[in-house]
Amino acid sequence: MSKMKSNDELIEKNTSESPPSSKKNFTSVVAAHYNTLEDKGLDARNKSRIVYLRNFNNWIKSMLINEFAAKYKKNTQCESINVLDMCCGKGGDLLKWKNNDVKHVICVDVAKISVEQCEQRYNEMKERTFNSKHKNIFSAEFIVADCTKVRLKDYFQKKNQLLDIVSCQFSFHYSFESLSQAECMIRNAAENLRSGGFFIGTIPDANDIVLRQKKVNQTTFGNDIFKIQFICDVKKQFPLFGAKYEFFLEDVVNCPEFLVHFPTFIKLAEKFGLKLVKKERFFDFYNRMKEEGRGLLGRMQALQAYPPFDDAEGQRNKNEYIHAETYLKENPLCNRVGTLSFSEWEVGCKDFKFNH
Repeated sequence: MSKMKSNDELIEKNTSESPPSSKKNFTSVVAAHYNTLEDKGLDARNKSRIVYLRNFNNWIKSMLINEFAAKYKKNTQCESINVLDMCCGKGGDLLKWKNNDVKHVICVDVAKISVEQCEQRYNEMKERTFNSKHKNIFSAEFIVADCTKVRLKDYFQKKNQLLDIVSCQFSFHYSFESLSQAECMIRNAAENLRSGGFFIGTIPDANDIVLRQKKVNQTTFGNDIFKIQFICDVKKQFPLFGAKYEFFLEDVVNCPEFLVHFPTFIKLAEKFGLKLVKKERFFDFYNRMKEEGRGLLGRMQALQAYPPFDDAEGQRNKNEYIHAETYLKENPLCNRVGTLSFSEWEVGCKDFKFNH
């Protein structure tokens, strides 16, 4: 979104209202989950059942940040970018900001240990940068706060800090527990955003989740690596706020989330001076950006080679790759494709397009 000017979700700015009143919610559950989520290291991550899915999602975020950082610089002729990374987690996007030569990043998350790990990662990055030929790295500040309950600007080092990009990756849906929390989160994204700045992010597709639930006609559905279990009454119309479900994704997530009714999201964004400029599903974004990001796809190992190059990967369940086999049979001049397993792709999107 853009601040009246703006992939999975984007919005622009202008407003000022009192922050919504704080109220108890499930935030402590989410914070506890991410505080206790062990950082198992790169070796363990690479052995994960969903390593390619995680890498693919990371590629999506990288290309999204690259696209809108470049767009902002082009639109404003300004090379200096200040960023608010809402729900920053352990700092998985710090390198993405560094690669885009931003000036300053405010990292905020509700999970204290995650913020501490984020700051540690930043300090390690800063030290590596200092010891290299390239001395420049953005300045940063780190805040432990619930973006759905408090006014973030009160915690900024500079109370009048103006932002050029606000990013909220795979987290905005937590705010849709209630109207007051959604408004607070959007206000935090909007009130310090410059005119022409961008609010970018990624969220689960509520329409897709509901369609899958209706298809199975049960409160629980999923596959070997993910599960969704609705807590709210699925026999009635889903509420605009508080449509709660438990989400499990192997090695990564096991906590409650909420559906985001996107038309309501747009209306709330407009209330706070933001304007929707683009909304894309992952497979559409991938198809639009895959040529530009082909090199990064390879470096990040965001897709899995099929057939595999080594015997170890050849022991995979071939039923997970029937879609790849079918593609190769229909395209005899292609002897190998980049893909995801069926179970991994079902988590993100059913309409996968191959890379070869």
